[in-house]
Amino acid sequence: MQGTNDQRAGLLSGFAAYGMWGLVPLYWPLLKPAGAVEILAHRMVWSLGVVAVLLLVLRRWSWIGPLLRQPRRLGLLGIAATTITVNWGLYIWAVNSGHVVEASLGYFINPLVTIAMGVLLLGERLRPAQWAAVATGVVAVLVLAVGYGKPPWISLILAFSFATYGLVKKKVDMGGLESLTVETAVLFLPALGYLIWLGAQGTSTLTSEGAGHTALLASTGVVTAVPLILFGAAAIRIPLSTIGLLQYMTPIAQFLLGVAYFHEEMPPERWAGFGLVWVALIVLTWDALRTARRNRVRAQAARSAATATGAGAEADRIEVSPGKSPGAGTECRS
Repeated sequence: MQGTNDQRAGLLSGFAAYGMWGLVPLYWPLLKPAGAVEILAHRMVWSLGVVAVLLLVLRRWSWIGPLLRQPRRLGLLGIAATTITVNWGLYIWAVNSGHVVEASLGYFINPLVTIAMGVLLLGERLRPAQWAAVATGVVAVLVLAVGYGKPPWISLILAFSFATYGLVKKKVDMGGLESLTVETAVLFLPALGYLIWLGAQGTSTLTSEGAGHTALLASTGVVTAVPLILFGAAAIRIPLSTIGLLQYMTPIAQFLLGVAYFHEEMPPERWAGFGLVWVALIVLTWDALRTARRNRVRAQAARSAATATGAGAEADRIEVSPGKSPGAGTECRS
């Protein structure tokens, strides 16, 4: 019963996290007339404040000391902070500049980019279905490049920056809340310095646009931290295959917002490119689910074989009393 409740809570947390990330294009335009860099700086500053409060409430400080004695991990977290800054900043600019659909494409092709990076950087071997998915994704990008008249740079930079971020995070192997704390701490002083400079220049919107605008800028920390915490709660309660399926909620919601709410253009060649990407993701998802099922079957078979072997070995441990025939006085230890 407890396991069922945990899975239900994890599933709800996953839906909430990816749902929030999918609806975030509705939030960034509310922060205008602040520019993308100013919004990003506020996001870094206020996010550190939110995670610091959470760590204080949860009393999760013990990891800081050991981390400070690991320069390699600190360096990797610095790289993670840089790549997520590029990702966040470009995404905010894209949404507020009318490129929601192109931004959503970046997160659609992100799994394909992650797989390609695994092959190129980690020497991983792909299954035939994965090769087919990656090849289809490459064709999709080419089709979209023709449709746009140029490569979809926004999508590609978002996909590659987030894939790099995920690769670095995998090597660091740190919890989401702790990692976000370090990443925002690395960028806190530059972000705060930029905001102070804007204030000195008289171009800051923090206090010039009213209390509501100030509250919205301050809420960037909550908007950043809450989905991440919900994602962390989901990741420890539901299978990775389920997480992999839920992640498509975000770009699907963003795409629908771009088309139906922001009324961005979708000429035929763009539909064709997106269609190819969706085909690639369907193939990739099918292959992942099939592989996960095979692994479960093999693991179950291995456990059954181990149990049978153990039972056989136990049956062989039959003690025969001295001076008696094996049939006269045997004891089977079961």
